[in-house]
Amino acid sequence: MLSYQHTKHTALYILSVTVFFYNRPLVATLKAKQAYENADYIIIATPTNYDEKTKYFDTKSIENVIDIVRMYNQKGVIVIKSTIPIGYMNRLTNNIDTGKILFAPEFLREGKALFDCLNPSRIIVGGEKDEASKFIKIILSCCDKKDVPTLLTNYTEAEAIKLFANSFLAMRVAFFNEIDTYAEVNEINSGDIIRGVCLDP
Repeated sequence: MLSYQHTKHTALYILSVTVFFYNRPLVATLKAKQAYENADYIIIATPTNYDEKTKYFDTKSIENVIDIVRMYNQKGVIVIKSTIPIGYMNRLTNNIDTGKILFAPEFLREGKALFDCLNPSRIIVGGEKDEASKFIKIILSCCDKKDVPTLLTNYTEAEAIKLFANSFLAMRVAFFNEIDTYAEVNEINSGDIIRGVCLDP
């Protein structure tokens, strides 16, 4: 998004995103002190790719950002949105002095990130109850959608919700692909089958 300041276009041009930010004040910087020093909330959404060799998510980028943040800001609430393994937040907070920290997984579809941010299917926040409640209220105040389901949990439950939601989505995709294949082989309408199956309450 850094290119936006100079070109009025996002780095990855998506019309809805560009229109949304066009007349909104957006400041981008590569200077850590400017970014973190006076922030009330610091959101970390760095990549945590799954390493096939170690069978573990690579979370080094998260810890690196936390170290930099705490150099300039000891009071701000850190909110991790990266995908992390179950148990990570407890290990993180036991091993280093993170200060106030929450885990708020994101549930965004590819190409629909802005819409899903403004119209979330749910808001899940894991962490200390009072801080988590404050953060949920802030997110709700930014949503276009009304009556967004919210859930305040501990760290481990929030981590599990994210990973199992991802797994459930993958299972659904695979299941409906099988329906589509079956319908094609038998020359029947897969759309009608899927719509009928999805009528379950």
